[in-house]
Amino acid sequence: MLAPTLKLRVASVSAPTSLIKSLTLEAEDDALLPGYEPGAHIQVEIPAADGGVAQWRSYSLINTDPQVDTRAGVRAYRLGVRRKDEGRGGSRFMHTLQAGATLTVRAPVNHFPLAAPPSVILIAGGIGITPMAAMAAELSRQNRDYSLHFSGRTRDALPFVEELRAVAGKRLVLHADDDNATRLSIDALLDGAEVNQPIYVCGPSGMIDAVLAAARQRGWHECDLHYELFSEVAPQDGDRTFEIELKSSGKVLTVPADKSVLDTLLDNGVDVMYDCRAGYCGLCSTPVASGDIEHRDTYLSDTDKAGGKVMQVCVSRCKSERLVLDL
Repeated sequence: MLAPTLKLRVASVSAPTSLIKSLTLEAEDDALLPGYEPGAHIQVEIPAADGGVAQWRSYSLINTDPQVDTRAGVRAYRLGVRRKDEGRGGSRFMHTLQAGATLTVRAPVNHFPLAAPPSVILIAGGIGITPMAAMAAELSRQNRDYSLHFSGRTRDALPFVEELRAVAGKRLVLHADDDNATRLSIDALLDGAEVNQPIYVCGPSGMIDAVLAAARQRGWHECDLHYELFSEVAPQDGDRTFEIELKSSGKVLTVPADKSVLDTLLDNGVDVMYDCRAGYCGLCSTPVASGDIEHRDTYLSDTDKAGGKVMQVCVSRCKSERLVLDL
């Protein structure tokens, strides 16, 4: 079920780095906004371009004030958006916004909840710091033990550092790829941690994959590994064109090698619910009437995948020539 929509205005815009904009959103009538838990995000409607259809982009909610319990409702939502010129236009649109602009957003949802163990490792890469800032503020509010490792290509590329230092103090550890003295070493970090100490990681897929692989190699249980991908899944080598048929109408659409089933459906006016675009939230689960699915998600169980009756259209593809979707 989709979250309800809200009409919000951009109250302020700042630029903590050359590539990142920070936006504060408020209700048009100054009403209290729905509360949220650390790790939550909102979806922002991105206007249609070139005659296409409007789409939605997800942005994590930032909080750096340990005195604020965001569950009780807030006066404003704060976002951090990194500009991606090679993307599909969402970040470029967000970077054009100025104070006074209005947006349609969906109320907060959370696919990346913070559990309640005694000691936590937070690892963020680049703009992946946005949900981690809220987690650090909540852990500080509860006087719980944690460390926050924040990595970027350069020290200047790391946003919100002074705010994070005010929240986390010595628990904040900064890493820069161009500095041998501070470059993030996942092996060193995990070698100094307790096995199965909960890990929360958000950032580029390469960093997430490396953290998960290193933790699994050291014996971490899957239940103690939590992650949120801060970019959409890229096409893979060997991806090829295939067809999808809509069972209700018999309409056949071609899915190019470099495009997802989800984007093909949206480009052709098919109304599909979606959120993460990375195969872990489950919102785009779509029944499949026939065809051989190449599952690439982390949401479905092995049993569901083997059954071949449902797929995550944001990431999964087709092993055969055609999939018939029950749409």
